[in-house]
Amino acid sequence: MCAISLKSQDRNRQFMAYIDQYKLVAMDHQKRFQIPSSITLAQGLLESGAGNSQLTKESNNHFGIKCNNNWVGPKVFHDDDIKNDCFRSYNKADESYEDHSIFLSRNPRYAFLFTLNIRDYRGWAEGLQRAGYATDKSYANKLIKVIEDFQLYEFDDLKLAKAETKKESSEHHKVKRNERPTFISNELLYVVAKRGDTYEAIAEDMDFKVKDLAKYNETPEDFPLKQGDIVYLEKKNKKVKGGNERHVVKPGESMHSISQIYGIRMASLYKLNKLDGEYVPQDSDVLKLK
Repeated sequence: MCAISLKSQDRNRQFMAYIDQYKLVAMDHQKRFQIPSSITLAQGLLESGAGNSQLTKESNNHFGIKCNNNWVGPKVFHDDDIKNDCFRSYNKADESYEDHSIFLSRNPRYAFLFTLNIRDYRGWAEGLQRAGYATDKSYANKLIKVIEDFQLYEFDDLKLAKAETKKESSEHHKVKRNERPTFISNELLYVVAKRGDTYEAIAEDMDFKVKDLAKYNETPEDFPLKQGDIVYLEKKNKKVKGGNERHVVKPGESMHSISQIYGIRMASLYKLNKLDGEYVPQDSDVLKLK
């Protein structure tokens, strides 16, 4: 257990160092290319092993972008899908980030992603997997876990995102205090987030404290809500109420999103399945709920 803990701490330090080094680059690219900073950073972290992969060290290739017929720049060769696969090589990391943003923004395959809200990292993660960005069936879930573990969504909150959220809020969130409909599921009271919603707006409408909503839903206070998200108004259960005993994982899900579906505390979900915080839900995994 001590060895696992030390390994986890070392990984966290490497990830935090990488985030600190490249967060400004990712935020600049969000302004220029409309790609969420959280997605860029999470992809960079996973694809480059936080900058420690052999490919990244040899070629400054942080996103595993391969050569194609149009690539005329430097190349390196590594075994991947085939032996001696051709990968692009760059003089510095910034060039790799630039190429990654251009690759996504100019490829028709990913055009639908740019219709999403800039803070919808979950939609982006699921969309990247659906569009075939990676062959790993758990790719979306891995991105989401990294983003939520390291709160990378905070870097999506640029002036552009704030202006967009404010506009959407004024158009779609004209709700008077205490007039939100409430629902009950798993014996828990909850509301459903609207487009452009925030904990602050829900707290004001329902006469709650923001910190309490964040605590009940096991997130930071600035956690970005997506339309349709469940927001509990009381603590979640230690075990799922009702008949659901198993959950089959789907692409784009995290332990947090699964815990929200069933109103079960994340610690209980991990414990029931004898899992630790390093676990990433994979497509078709079966999780116990009670």
